[in-house]
Amino acid sequence: MEIMIDVDQVANLAQVSRATVSRAFTRPDLVNAKTRERVLEIANQLGYQPNQLASALRRGQSQSIGLIISDVLNPGNAMLVKGVQDAAAKRDYTVFMFNTDEDSDKERKALESLRSHMPQGLIIMPTAGAQENLSLVGNLPVIELDRASGIKGAHTVMVDNTGGSRIAVQHLTKLGHKRIGMVAGSLDISTAVERHAGYQQALAEAGIPYQANLVQIGNHREDGGRLAAQNLLSRPASERPTALFVGNNEMTIGAIFAARDLGLRIPEDLSIVGFDDSRWAKLLQPSITVVAQPAYELAYLACETLLDRLERGRTQKPIQIRLATNFIQRFSTAAPIEEEREKKKEKR
Repeated sequence: MEIMIDVDQVANLAQVSRATVSRAFTRPDLVNAKTRERVLEIANQLGYQPNQLASALRRGQSQSIGLIISDVLNPGNAMLVKGVQDAAAKRDYTVFMFNTDEDSDKERKALESLRSHMPQGLIIMPTAGAQENLSLVGNLPVIELDRASGIKGAHTVMVDNTGGSRIAVQHLTKLGHKRIGMVAGSLDISTAVERHAGYQQALAEAGIPYQANLVQIGNHREDGGRLAAQNLLSRPASERPTALFVGNNEMTIGAIFAARDLGLRIPEDLSIVGFDDSRWAKLLQPSITVVAQPAYELAYLACETLLDRLERGRTQKPIQIRLATNFIQRFSTAAPIEEEREKKKEKR
């Protein structure tokens, strides 16, 4: 049975008051050097560790930050969590984490709950309702991670969503695809808007008219991606897309299932490019061509940026950081069948 050592035991053995023990840990400049040395020696012998969080809360300030994630089951978001936690731990900060499941009401409840922990700052992946919800935390320093809420002057750490998507779709147009569909995230989320814009730009550059009916909206999750892809791929062969660009990794899984449900071969009948890399994308047969984003580095940087603001003072100028994406070509893309047939005819 573990014996809990409390401050009274340390105070009795050191023959000092509880307040002196507390100050020896939190305000050593107020304690006589020899007294503090005796207190720390006895505390070490007993194995006593002060409750830093409780002490901080009594002072009205905690050495902690909040983290609100949209979907912790998404492998990419799990990497974001690890990046924040690692950066926070390096500076001895505690992280209070909440998951919203892409639900603005859950986000609001998370922010209400977070206030009771009195964090010094917040990192958030905003939902569509974040502009209103973030009013709950007043002047608390906030970094928006991966997405932007649209609040004027917000501090953001994101990737180049538009540029990454543009390169992905350019890859498909260069292969000869002209009917390129997109499974997009909800267009009230900034990442989905930007990736959709990159898709449109690449089509325009290739001289391919944008067709709204080739874009289906998912819900950022596997089931939404599957349903959206089914709507696109169940059309007659002459109308269905020969390639799909999919807005995140979870929806990419759904799109792959939809293609298999319909008996479509990848890449022979359908080319697929997804936004986000993951281990499963490398292990699938065929492995999936992706736009990779540095999720861990992104989150680590977001946390460092927040802690720098806390320690060096606030800045009036908005911090807006964009990291580059990386296009990784694997084996889920190929020229469309009709393009291959035309090439064979030309050789004859």
